[in-house]
Amino acid sequence: KELGIDVPFAAFNGGILANPDGSVMARHCVDRRAVDAALSLFARHPVAIWLFADDQWYLTNPDTQYLGKELDALGYGYVQVDDFGPYLDRVDKIVATCADFDLLAQLEKQLSQQIKGQALAARSQNYYLDVTALLANKGDALAELAGHLGVPLAQAAVLGDGGNDVAMFRRAGLSIAMGQADASVKAHADHVTASNREQGVADAIDALILPRAPHTR
Repeated sequence: KELGIDVPFAAFNGGILANPDGSVMARHCVDRRAVDAALSLFARHPVAIWLFADDQWYLTNPDTQYLGKELDALGYGYVQVDDFGPYLDRVDKIVATCADFDLLAQLEKQLSQQIKGQALAARSQNYYLDVTALLANKGDALAELAGHLGVPLAQAAVLGDGGNDVAMFRRAGLSIAMGQADASVKAHADHVTASNREQGVADAIDALILPRAPHTR
């Protein structure tokens, strides 16, 4: 509402496509087999686990380093539960988080092999490992949103900074990586802009997107 968005948008890496009023256009939940595999793997390592379902953010233990960051990003609070059992058949996203970035990278590789063909595992930040449905990826979400708006993918511009943004980099006509992105993410983008702290998005719009946009009188 604050941004005045009047077109459909994607959430959970494309797991949900929603209208501006929040009503759901499409939903892709995580395969139950992948949910069980992810939770089993994460339980054996020192990571915090967050589960998103029913438009809620569920967790069993709020004592985690990045809780405040997620609260600020989401703009709403979590629901503490004893276990995730009641929600496992309708999961929109699972997040494993910790300050051990190397561990999350290892878990990403391991889980990706375990749930191949069932779901996706990708880090959205160094400290977040996301598990989403196969169709919940930013490449397919971009294509679906572009089709709904009547915009050819060749004329679509995207900006991102995480490993889960690479899928949309591959589909868009113009891809721009943020300055804070890892080198492996930047390698897939057409251009690299400044970081979030250096108004990189605004710079990219001014220097890279607007000059390519069609102008009408």
